[in-house]
Amino acid sequence: MWIYEKKLEYPVNIQKRDLKMAKSLLSQYGGPDSELSAALRYLTQRYTMPDEKGKALLTDIATEEMAHIEMISAMIFQLMQGATVEELKNAGMGGMFAEHDHALFPTDALGVPWTASYIEATGDYIADLESDMAAEQRARATYEHLMDLTNDPDVLAPLSFLRQREIVHYQRFKELRNYYLDKKI
Repeated sequence: MWIYEKKLEYPVNIQKRDLKMAKSLLSQYGGPDSELSAALRYLTQRYTMPDEKGKALLTDIATEEMAHIEMISAMIFQLMQGATVEELKNAGMGGMFAEHDHALFPTDALGVPWTASYIEATGDYIADLESDMAAEQRARATYEHLMDLTNDPDVLAPLSFLRQREIVHYQRFKELRNYYLDKKI
């Protein structure tokens, strides 16, 4: 089903450690509107799309969301690289270290673990597409908030790329929803 190219969709090369930013980025790793939530939401919803056009779009966007998980993971890892236990504790990441050392674990920025309840799938393709559009808008807003938390160009560039992809995904979902409404499928 997929062909994996062993490179990030957009390069991530962060030079400065910033544990507070790493903690904030967890929102897009394991939060309710995270890349993980989006990928699984779309992979789940694709089965109840009424035609191949809808199934293909949700599969394509879900696949790209998985690439975004990889980017967010790389960003968090690079922002944390070389951090001492004391630095992690001071950044409010002591609990994460206690359970996972320097490994990533899907939580939000507050440490709330990812849950399958973040996946919305009603079986009603119009309702699901409306939900998907809203999820993309919430993710876009989150990226804008994250961009407000840093002035590091190495962090801002991939965040800006990811923000733009949320806008494109919103547009594709809106086009598909409108197509179904126009065709009365």
